[in-house]
Amino acid sequence: MTTAVPLMARIGIDVGGTFTDLVAAVPERGLVVHHKEPSTPADPSRAVADGLAAILAQAGLRPEEIGGITHGTTIGLNAIIQRRGARIALVVTEGYRDILEIGRSRMPSSFDLYAGKEEPLVPRDRIVEISARLGPGGVPVAEPDAPELDRVAARLRAIGADAAAVLVLHGYTDPDFEEGVAAGLRARLPELPLMASATVWPEVREYERALVACLNAYIQPLMRDYFGRLESRVRALGVPAPIFISASNGGSMSLRSAAERPIETVLSGPAAGVAAAARLGMGAIVTFDMGGTSSDIAVTVNGSPELATHTTVGGLPLIVPVVAVSAIGAGGGSVVRVDDQGVLKVGPESVGAEPGPVAYGRGGDRPAVTDCYLATGLIDPATFLGGRMRLDADAAGKSLADLATRLGSAGDGAAEEAAHRVASGALRVATAGMATELQKIMAQRGLDPRLFTLVPFGGAGPTHAAMLAEEVGITHIVVPPTAATFCALGAAGADLRRDFARSLRRRLDPTSAARLADILGELSGQARAWLTEQSAAAAGSSLSYSADMRYSGQAYELRVALDPGRFEVAAISEAFHAEHERLYGFRDQHAPIELGTARLGVVGPVAELPSAAVRPGTGRPTPHGRRQVLLDGAWHAADVHLRTTLGVGDAFDGPAIVEQDDTTVVVPPGWSGDVDGAGNLHLHRKA
Repeated sequence: MTTAVPLMARIGIDVGGTFTDLVAAVPERGLVVHHKEPSTPADPSRAVADGLAAILAQAGLRPEEIGGITHGTTIGLNAIIQRRGARIALVVTEGYRDILEIGRSRMPSSFDLYAGKEEPLVPRDRIVEISARLGPGGVPVAEPDAPELDRVAARLRAIGADAAAVLVLHGYTDPDFEEGVAAGLRARLPELPLMASATVWPEVREYERALVACLNAYIQPLMRDYFGRLESRVRALGVPAPIFISASNGGSMSLRSAAERPIETVLSGPAAGVAAAARLGMGAIVTFDMGGTSSDIAVTVNGSPELATHTTVGGLPLIVPVVAVSAIGAGGGSVVRVDDQGVLKVGPESVGAEPGPVAYGRGGDRPAVTDCYLATGLIDPATFLGGRMRLDADAAGKSLADLATRLGSAGDGAAEEAAHRVASGALRVATAGMATELQKIMAQRGLDPRLFTLVPFGGAGPTHAAMLAEEVGITHIVVPPTAATFCALGAAGADLRRDFARSLRRRLDPTSAARLADILGELSGQARAWLTEQSAAAAGSSLSYSADMRYSGQAYELRVALDPGRFEVAAISEAFHAEHERLYGFRDQHAPIELGTARLGVVGPVAELPSAAVRPGTGRPTPHGRRQVLLDGAWHAADVHLRTTLGVGDAFDGPAIVEQDDTTVVVPPGWSGDVDGAGNLHLHRKA
């Protein structure tokens, strides 16, 4: 394998709807620097370039001292949600033209007879049938000849698609067959990006596999164009370092891999933050990433992020592995409004970066959660973003007072008091929505939130964390030093990682066990070749093996970890029985076991990032000041501490506010705070 670029400074970038976050980590100097740059939605690469130039100056780095840049982006995700991707076509086995229309033949809602179906990603007139088919065992049933390939190519040319995908029935059993069909079409249409579904993700279930391939084709032209602009802007700054893209599984991949398989990056931003939180070593944690547009919640039980193999993006099922993150439409930019029934609501609509909350003074006239923080005294208009962006508290208060008029409560007091009531109520509404989502996640896993530690990050996460913790019964909160740019920090330290899969769909016996071992061996070879393509050194890389299994007749499968080199029937059976017993309390030694999908994960670790240097504290820090804050309907005089002045061992009681240049930590009455040796701020609910 090739030698990795020597690690000097590593830059992590996370592009959000409101701000673009950057972190520069320099292990040789023990230095961690962070920066927030207002996002530029029309061309996100411009904010990346501006922020990169700013953080280089801030950290005192020359462009050639950067060893690697890892960038997380939601461009692909937003394109899917907003249906703004490329004009694509789909080539399918003859007789399966309606595969996207039929889907799983399920109603969108069992309780709403008028609920509309999600529009198919590819209209029926852009779906072309081809005489190519495999049997369930992988034996070809129909193979396209040259005239058939000519006919399909001519039809694709007439459609005028920007990209296309190929799906052959049972293509997962022999990905080379489906790839051969795609290669035949590429030879006739060299200008058309065209990818086989089994090459993207060779897992059983034709509908879901078709969607993975189509989604990949749907965002590929857009992502390639963006990656090209990104690389040009970075190189224009004189930075020669390789560029990596954060992946949805919490790892990263090279720019070239991301351009070929952009579907693996659509949930990259939230995943990077969860991976970084897991590295804090706090055990069982709940991560709470609250940005400008949404809040992302994830649960980590055993010290590593939980991966989901099935999720939903823009109403469409996605079966590639992603860090299990649940998002709700409540962020700092979420709109506070009164609905037609006179009820106070928060989100899911966001004011975004432009014009932003009313307090930004950029022409926004709809109050947002950030305006509520301002009206309740939780954030200081003069110290927002370290004083680089002064907020207009009067405008925020007036917009909230206008909402009070719509609620019919303006007459109960002065306009300022009415604005305070609306702001406090809106924060309670937002908290209730977050708590409901978190409690649902925990209940589905049989977990008690009171046994978990809350790790908040994002610009608004530390501000709202204690409110959420109070609502769900969590008594311990850990706020990292770079909480507001934590996803960018996670990107900077993200290991190279990719997941591979191949479905078997066979009953477990000596023959299928041998086949499982062969497939895992093939996937191991693909994984090592992939690491080589990423310019990653072999030293320290690791492989993990697992398989989806079930008792015969069960509707769902369990993912079961397998010991390397132990792929005989007895070892595989015992691994499945033990996992089934752990989850459901029983095992059935006599029931046949079915193998579903073989899975392999490969990790190429990067060097550890340095921890921020934290000086010893005095034990009882002197407050920087005091101000009135409105918490849970009552005003309190809160001590104000600066995060930069807090040292190791410092402790204080709430009510208190801890200000740093990119976020604000709220410590309510009944809570205490202290700083550990790594600079993490621990908040504890008093008994």
